[in-house]
Amino acid sequence: MTYQFSNRMSSLQPSLVREILKATSDPEVIPFAAGNPAPDAFPVDDVRRITAEILRDRPIDALQYSITEGYPPLREALKRMVADRYGVPMEGNDLIILSGAQQGADLATKAFVNEGDTVLCEDPSFIGCLNCFRSYNCNLVGVEMEADGLNLEKLERAMAEQPNVKLLYVIPNFQNPTGITTSLHKRREILRLAQKYDVMVFEDNPYGDLRFAGEPLPAIKSFDTDGHVLYVGSFSKILAPGIRVAFVAAPPAVIAKMTVGKQCADVHTNILAQMICERWLATADLGAHFARLQEIYRRKCALMLDCIDREFSPRVAHTTPEGGLFLWCTLPEGADMMDFCNRAVAEKVAVVPGIAFLAKETDPCRSFRMNFSTPTDEAIVEGCKRLGRLTHALYD
Repeated sequence: MTYQFSNRMSSLQPSLVREILKATSDPEVIPFAAGNPAPDAFPVDDVRRITAEILRDRPIDALQYSITEGYPPLREALKRMVADRYGVPMEGNDLIILSGAQQGADLATKAFVNEGDTVLCEDPSFIGCLNCFRSYNCNLVGVEMEADGLNLEKLERAMAEQPNVKLLYVIPNFQNPTGITTSLHKRREILRLAQKYDVMVFEDNPYGDLRFAGEPLPAIKSFDTDGHVLYVGSFSKILAPGIRVAFVAAPPAVIAKMTVGKQCADVHTNILAQMICERWLATADLGAHFARLQEIYRRKCALMLDCIDREFSPRVAHTTPEGGLFLWCTLPEGADMMDFCNRAVAEKVAVVPGIAFLAKETDPCRSFRMNFSTPTDEAIVEGCKRLGRLTHALYD
């Protein structure tokens, strides 16, 4: 049989991150390439208790079909949380539960983007959503990142000159892969430009509760008065990624269209997982839990940064994130980043090549992503020593 795959799938390649993770499944490899929460960040006892209570008291509700928009008590709890914790007013907005935040990107693209339309994104950006956009045969255009977020001049030029710009994808807090936080000024300007050129903003905030330094900044959605922003949050980094529960807050007309799209995809998000999330929000000490997460990542990030400063060649630059799970290293001018990453794997350390996160993977790149949440403290120290020896051998 010769398979004739659809045009949208023929040119789509596997996620480079997933391929690296498969290739480095050797337990001896130090996993700086992963993006998983720290093992001690999971509230296992809470989940065990809540699941037992649900299956004891409401087993049929947890195992039966449910509605596409999501489990009503969870939707109401999230509407309050979005307003109270994240400053996003729900007046004039509605909310739908997603099977992971990436489904939000899929539904938004399905709702707004025709083949050939333009999707703008930070460059670099999260590979999962980039591949989602590519699967719709859109014109994916990256906009250069600066130390405080998107280059606004280049963003406006792209909005003005690219054909049929429909969507701008941003991760304002501790961005994946760079760890960069978008400044307050740029958050306001992103919205102003979106309004000027009538572009929808997809604001992805999976890491916002993991801030361990600096001052919290308001969501772009908190300034949105005319329905130009879709705000997406997730339980993946605050509770557990395996439960695949997230949400999007957006104007009712947008939520209605995304609901129809979701009915075509998975009917509804796992109802037991939704019930677990609702009970967790209602019964857990969230303040203490978030404080514990922030302390875990504050310590692990500081350890990795200390090790990089001590072990790496001074010719290798890096970001200094205020939260999240990642930092971004950049090799000196003229360096071969892919050669470095391959040499790192030979030393049994996995990092992710920066090209994996570019809108156009053929663009030049001297950077790679490192994750500090997944490896143990001992692995961070040893992995940075190995990479440090490599940087000195190649660049001093």
